[in-house]
Amino acid sequence: MKYGPANAQLFVNNRRRFAERMQPGCIAVFSTNDSFPRNADDDYAFRPNSELYWLTGIDQEDTHLILFPDCPVDELREVLFIRETSEDLTIWEGPKHSKERARELSGITVIRWSSVFDAQLHPLMTYAKGCYLNTNENDRLGNFLPDSSLRLASKLQNRYPLHNYHRAAPLFAQLRARKQPEEIDMLRKAVKITGDAFTELLPKIKPGMWEFEIEAELIRSILKDRAQGFSFSPIIAAGASACILHYTHNDRICNEGDLILMDFGADYGHYAGDMTRCVPASGRFSGRQKQLYDAVLRVQAAATRLLVVGRTLDEYNRESALIMQEELLSLGLITRDDVNRAPTDSPAYKKYFPHGTGHFLGIDVHDIGERHGKLDEGMVITCEPGIYIGEEGIGIRIENDILITASGPMNLMEGIPIETEEIEEWMNS
Repeated sequence: MKYGPANAQLFVNNRRRFAERMQPGCIAVFSTNDSFPRNADDDYAFRPNSELYWLTGIDQEDTHLILFPDCPVDELREVLFIRETSEDLTIWEGPKHSKERARELSGITVIRWSSVFDAQLHPLMTYAKGCYLNTNENDRLGNFLPDSSLRLASKLQNRYPLHNYHRAAPLFAQLRARKQPEEIDMLRKAVKITGDAFTELLPKIKPGMWEFEIEAELIRSILKDRAQGFSFSPIIAAGASACILHYTHNDRICNEGDLILMDFGADYGHYAGDMTRCVPASGRFSGRQKQLYDAVLRVQAAATRLLVVGRTLDEYNRESALIMQEELLSLGLITRDDVNRAPTDSPAYKKYFPHGTGHFLGIDVHDIGERHGKLDEGMVITCEPGIYIGEEGIGIRIENDILITASGPMNLMEGIPIETEEIEEWMNS
């Protein structure tokens, strides 16, 4: 693996914390993601199921986990199933985890081959009073593919229809949102790699570069620092393209006078950095660009102060939007009459600030968490206000990753250039 793995004690503690929330006498069964074919005999790059990885630290295909804290057979309370290697498999795909290596990574003692998973699950299901299964319940989910978790749930419910089944997703939403110290360390590494890639890039940006050239410079920096790649499809958007919120074509030229919006992050050990900065293609902000950029920066600073224990994510997004509304009024982009006449479900600020200010961050860029629950210590939330003026061909978003602590919000991206003067100094160094 490219990255340095987390200490296995993290995954031992994660399994313990999950097991403590299970109902007595229940079993929990998990499978990792499928390998998806790209074409012919080529697959897309494999990424493990986030919950299975959080529980085991194993990022290999064909992996399964059984947790049964009250199993009458002590040695079967935790069982990890991994893919058995072979001479042919090693020739074509390279070595897979040995049982010894899987023990080192996961802290699980009992390791068996995935080929016996079904057979060994059956007697354990007969002992269990109920079963926890996991499916993707992220409230941002846009499609429902019949993935490995759904197939496993369907198979077990058909085979054992009289068992009581329980949703694992609400437990994961509580547990994964509160990052452990080892997870924060991984996030810090992802953030540092992200920031270093940005500062290395700044002096290289010149008018006439293509957006994909900037993308290429970023991925070079990210990979050399042992990240696995981008944590999501990067947005490199020059000029009017920055007004497209999920622009990923990255295929136009950065012209003199353009502002370039860059939203990207490094994936280190399956933990995601997520940063947005805007820079002038020419190396100097125009007066108008600086005026708008500084307005967004003021909103970000004020919104960051809202990220405290006890507030909800919804409250944070609503309150920070009202801060943005005041800036839009000051800029003359909207009027007080616009605000008063706008319907409740479509406030006036939405014309220039159509998205929320932040989301949970962790293993997934849009990580799971309880949107309506109280923010707590150890949660990491993005802060990313923006102003998008299509008629001027300007889109500005500024994003940092914020750790919530008992003493207030902590900016994990402290030190990464963000002020206009800092950015200009780096670009012209």
